[in-house]
Amino acid sequence: MTQPFLAVLKPHTSDIGAFTVQRSLPGMPFKTVGPFIFFDHMGPATLSAGQGMDVRPHPHIGLATVTYLFEGEIMHRDSLGSEQRIRPGDVNWMTAGRGIVHSERTPADVRESGGPVHGIQTWVALPRADEQTEPAFSHHPAATLPEIDLPGVRLRVIAGNAYGRQSPVRVFSGTLYVAVEMQAGASFEVPPEHAERGLYVVDGDVTVDARALPPQRLGVLAPGLSVTVTAAPGRAARLMLLGGEPVDGERYIWWNFVSSDRARIEAAKADWQAQRMGQVPGETEWIPLPERR
Repeated sequence: MTQPFLAVLKPHTSDIGAFTVQRSLPGMPFKTVGPFIFFDHMGPATLSAGQGMDVRPHPHIGLATVTYLFEGEIMHRDSLGSEQRIRPGDVNWMTAGRGIVHSERTPADVRESGGPVHGIQTWVALPRADEQTEPAFSHHPAATLPEIDLPGVRLRVIAGNAYGRQSPVRVFSGTLYVAVEMQAGASFEVPPEHAERGLYVVDGDVTVDARALPPQRLGVLAPGLSVTVTAAPGRAARLMLLGGEPVDGERYIWWNFVSSDRARIEAAKADWQAQRMGQVPGETEWIPLPERR
């Protein structure tokens, strides 16, 4: 039997106070899968009353951020004046381009009562031609995203195209991003239509062509193969399918900045330190430039 994986990536875990984040990308030996250059699994965690997520205003360049929640709510605010609550199943897509500033906090009413937080945040590297595009923000409620129902499996196309369906989210290169919910014992096929593909197990026990893929691991799939994903009997599973066209050349990452040009990152450092990248309305705090990264 052909090995379905080029590699299985183990995440690095960080404690950010209210909950932990597990980062699978960039990893070794794969820094990217398709255009995805960061892949973070937030939680799951339950916040006590009065406790919340508080990511103060911070900048980005050269990428798009994508937020998708399973549980909980986050309030997004940015320097364009956007203010958007994201709920489970919705998609927040923020194009940083030449530069944007945003904050992410637990909404006041949710903070008061406490509750769960669980989701995925990813960064998508923009193609060289679009790295300096104008910043933008879009929100897509869950009901607007295409869903494919297979026996015992539901697939929601978050961004890009999959299984003959196209997400309304604007993307800049060929993209595969799908949320998968599987009933116990169910199976589905992952076709080879995208050049690069990864499969991340959020929870549950699954096999890929009869090879186990443990929970909270990112399996980078071999190109050109159709593979069968099966959930273990007696336990449902949740996964994220991601990938698309490879990134068009080397990308440098420093803190929240991604670019094909090191000089552009140096300029962004100076701009943020001098507070020339914009302000988030209603916010008075901001995260200082790290001394080293």
